[in-house]
Amino acid sequence: MPSDKPNYFELVYQVVNEIPKGRVTSYGAIAHYLGLKSGARMVGYAMNAAHALPEVPAHRVVNRQGLLTGKYHFATPTLMEELLLAEGVRVENDQVQDFSTRFWNPEIELGV
Repeated sequence: MPSDKPNYFELVYQVVNEIPKGRVTSYGAIAHYLGLKSGARMVGYAMNAAHALPEVPAHRVVNRQGLLTGKYHFATPTLMEELLLAEGVRVENDQVQDFSTRFWNPEIELGV
C-alpha cells in the first residue's frame, strides 16, 4: 500500500532546497525543524545520499559549528568548499567563516 506521507529523506531535501545561495544551515537545525526523533544523524544520512541528486544543494549543510564534516561524501574532498566559495561563503580550515551571519535557521525562515 503506497503512503501519501513523504519519507524522512524527502522531507530533509525539501528543507535543504529552501536554503538560499550564500547561506548554510546545520544537520541539527534541519532535524529540529522537522521534529526528527533520530536527529542530526538521520539528516546526515540523507545528505550522504543526496550527492546523487544534483538538485539538492547538500554543500549548504554543515555541522553545528560550521565545519564541513560532509566534505568526503562529495566527488572530491574540496568540492563542498568550492561550491560554497562560488556562492560567496568564505571557508578556512574546513570551517565556514562568519557562521552566525551565514546561518539559515529553518524554524525562523520557514516558520513552524
